[in-house]
Amino acid sequence: MRALSRQTGPSSDFDLGGAPPGEGALRPAGVLAGFDAADGRLILTKRASSLRHHPGQIALPGGKVDPGDADEIAAALREAHEEVGLNPAQVEVLGTMPPHRTITGFAMIPVLALVHGPFTPLPETGEVEEVFTVPFAHVADPANYHIEGRIWRGARRDYYVAPWGPYYIWGATARVLHSLATRLSA
Repeated sequence: MRALSRQTGPSSDFDLGGAPPGEGALRPAGVLAGFDAADGRLILTKRASSLRHHPGQIALPGGKVDPGDADEIAAALREAHEEVGLNPAQVEVLGTMPPHRTITGFAMIPVLALVHGPFTPLPETGEVEEVFTVPFAHVADPANYHIEGRIWRGARRDYYVAPWGPYYIWGATARVLHSLATRLSA
């Protein structure tokens, strides 16, 4: 709740440099930062390596707002149910963080939540390769994040990373989690 009480502006994949392409409309999306209420571990996914977009990347469950979704929170809950089998009845939504603009043209709303009771992940075949958790202490410590970069589409792109064991958490997921860690440490 302390993180939600901190006032910060939106974040962006362009925070560390580079100009966003054009001023086109961003597509709304919601992602679930769901922490186990008993031990604080954050649920993350490893996207299937066969996917066209972001194959093999580490992600928060979630996705674009569909016509049947009331808002980004509804989209995050629906997608978490579809992607990892998380029953929305187990989720206590605490609130949302400011939007994060992705390099792929989404205005992604991080939904902070607690997950109550036992949860056995059921990865969606073809979309999610693996579901795993990361300790709250790792996610919440700004010292666990650092900046790396690479050339992408002819220009240098810098981004946050927060590796955990065999998992390379980077890009929009790491940026959103870094924003959360910064809010917690302020």
